[in-house]
Amino acid sequence: MTYPVDRAGHEQHPLLRQQVQDIASKCVGVLDAVTHETHSDGRVVRVAHVRPDSGITVTTHADNIEPA
Repeated sequence: MTYPVDRAGHEQHPLLRQQVQDIASKCVGVLDAVTHETHSDGRVVRVAHVRPDSGITVTTHADNIEPA
């Protein structure tokens, strides 16, 4: 599912600033942002930026996040 995106490419995701889990890595942390990255072939990839307690942000595909 895709939500509104601002001019900077940041998605207005409903889980922003909430605890989420990356289902691929099992990493749990706060969802800081979901960005839209356009690749050279025109594809747009939604990237979730998750900050666990360690403070080091990890990224994953936005479809891989769920409430923790």
